[in-house]
Parts: sequence; C-alpha cells; structure tokens
Amino acid sequence: MKNKSVKIGPNTLCPCGSGKKYKNCCRNKKIEVSIKEEYKRRYDIHLKDPDQIQGIRKCGDLLISILNKVEQMIKPGLKTDDINTFVHEETIKAGAVPAPLHYKGFPKSVCVSVNDVICHGIPGDRVLTDGDIVNVDITPILDGYYADASKTFFVGTPTEQGKKIVSVASESLKRGIEVMAPGVTLGDIGYAIQSYAESQGCSVVREFVGHGVGIDFHEQPQVLHFGTRGKGIPLAPGMVITIEPMINLGKRDLHVLEDRWTAVTNDGSLSAQFEQTLLVTETGWESLTPYAL
Repeated sequence: MKNKSVKIGPNTLCPCGSGKKYKNCCRNKKIEVSIKEEYKRRYDIHLKDPDQIQGIRKCGDLLISILNKVEQMIKPGLKTDDINTFVHEETIKAGAVPAPLHYKGFPKSVCVSVNDVICHGIPGDRVLTDGDIVNVDITPILDGYYADASKTFFVGTPTEQGKKIVSVASESLKRGIEVMAPGVTLGDIGYAIQSYAESQGCSVVREFVGHGVGIDFHEQPQVLHFGTRGKGIPLAPGMVITIEPMINLGKRDLHVLEDRWTAVTNDGSLSAQFEQTLLVTETGWESLTPYAL
C-alpha cells in the first residue's frame, strides 16, 4: 500500500527539523546537511537506510501473512490462548522471534484484547463469544528487524456498537496515515485522528501511543493520536513509525488490571484499535505492513 506522490512545498516545515520553512532552510543551503545525523542529534530518531527498510519490509510481510491466517481462525468458542499458540508457532516456524514474549515481563507472544480491553490483553482461557470484537497485535523480529501491526476483528455476528467502533477505529488510522509526508508534523497526524474520532462521538486513548520501530521494538519518536496542527516533530524520509489509535466508544478514561498489563475502559465501553508500520518516503509514505482500511 503506497500513497499518491506528495512534494515538499516551499512553506512546509523543513524535514531537517530546524523549525523553519523549507524555502528558508535546506532548499537554499549550498552545503548539504545530513538530515539523518540531525534527527539523531536533535530527536534521538534513527532514520533508516535502504537495507534496513528492506529488512523491516520483509518482517512486515511475515507479520501480515500471520495476521491474515489469524483472521481466518477467529470464531466463537476460540480461546485467546489458542491465538497465542498459533502466532507463536507460525513466528518460530518462519525463523523469527515473537517480540512481546518476556518483553518487560509480558508472559505471552501476542496481545489479544477483547471488547472493553483497550490494549495489552494477555491471552489465556477466555473464550470468544458471538458478537465480541477482538484486537490481535503482532510483532515479530526477523533477522534483527521489527515490524508491528494489529487489527480488530468481529467474532461471529457483529453488534451495532461493535460495527461502529471498529469502523471509527479503522477510519482513524486511515486518516492519520493519509496526512503523512516529509515536513508534516506529528501534531498533524494526531489532529487528523482526534478530530475525526471525536466527530463520531468516540474518544481517543491518550495513555498509549505509537512509536518508532524497526531496529528495536520501541524507538523515538512517540506518536500521539491527538494533537494540534503544525506542532511536534516534522516527518523526514527514512522515518519508520507505527500509528495505532485506540478508540473508545465511550469515554477515554481507563485503568490497568492487577496483572499490570491489561488496560480496560473505566465505563466498560468497547474499544478498538488498528495499527500499521509506516515509512516516510521522499514523496509521502509507504505501509510496511499493508492491509486495506
């Protein structure tokens, strides 16, 4: 999934991160400045080179192949731990490693979040029932590279509430992705997501965010799913990030269960999430974990 070509305009914030307009910055510089070095120094962001991008893309291909297989197995009567077993075995069989397993003590190979669980659901004996929604969040490590993506699925026949929150969450990710281009700020992404989700009567979770990814599980920058246009770090070619809005049907307030991982809505409302790993290109963006939204 690739976007339409987008050019850096003279009045766009310069992707070097100076905060100046492109026409007053790098466009007129006679001495070439390494944006990669500048982003590392200024933001601790590692802009990826072509070999690294290809490694992440290959990992993303594996992730999507597993996620597509998971979608086929989702049905009433399935235990969330059955999903974990399948993802773990498919990951290992491909010569990869499941990144979530033992990450900061997380006990499983995948996050499985049902209904009012916002994120970080621990697979176990819970049985999926007709009308549930379930998010499956997968992160393999292949040849040292990470890719991260998730989708929210219907279990059996969806409810009207389920259809609404899944639709809004999917469209929220789509709108966040579509604004991506060099010089666009992280605040522009957050604004696109927040303004749409709230216009639909839903809320955006603020405690959990997207992030840089590729050579580590969680890198800089943090990608907020709410924000103000023109604020935050400008995107630059070679930046690889996740956008992963968590959208609640009710209020955004949450709490974390005693397991110290599972985040749930305070009001018991449904929550849905979609996530992709995304590359900022010279002309816009490319999804390294592509699926239709």
